[in-house]
Amino acid sequence: STQSRSSAASDVYKRQVRAAVQRYFDDMDDHLPEQLYKTVLKEVERPLLEVVMNELNNNQSKAASVLGLNRTTLRKKLQLHGLD
Repeated sequence: STQSRSSAASDVYKRQVRAAVQRYFDDMDDHLPEQLYKTVLKEVERPLLEVVMNELNNNQSKAASVLGLNRTTLRKKLQLHGLD
């Protein structure tokens, strides 16, 4: 079912993010990262936008709907990442 696929995908995302953040801390040795939340969101947002826009043939209306954003917000994010 769609719900079970969504739940399985969510579990995969959680595991991948958890592993990536753990690797980040491991790589930092004894140094504490700064602005980790902002860094993670920035690093995730660009590839997310790239894939969604590619899959939807750069249709911003469809992409905004899929992402749960309004088109103005999507356009701003695309500009911010140089994807416009």
